[in-house]
Amino acid sequence: MAETRAQLNRKVRQEALREQLASQGHVQHVIELLEEISNPINDIDKGMVDRYKIVIDTKLKLIGKYLPDLKAIEATISGDADQPIKHTIEFINGTPSGSDSV
Repeated sequence: MAETRAQLNRKVRQEALREQLASQGHVQHVIELLEEISNPINDIDKGMVDRYKIVIDTKLKLIGKYLPDLKAIEATISGDADQPIKHTIEFINGTPSGSDSV
């Protein structure tokens, strides 16, 4: 199916925004903060840990909003018209076994 001009423009804007956010280093900053918090050598008081938590949560929300996980998988499958290709898709529940939640 051909994409409309609006869809093409949206795709271009999304890619530009992804590149801009990636170049701003939000993910790298979150990783640096997590390493600083997890390092046992650093003695960080509770107030500072709370500030780090706010920064990390905010950056992760920003990343999740503008750089969403791409869930679609593109596949090119060729087969004969006489021999259809069968696929089975299995969805796995992320709940650990032994958990009460459904």
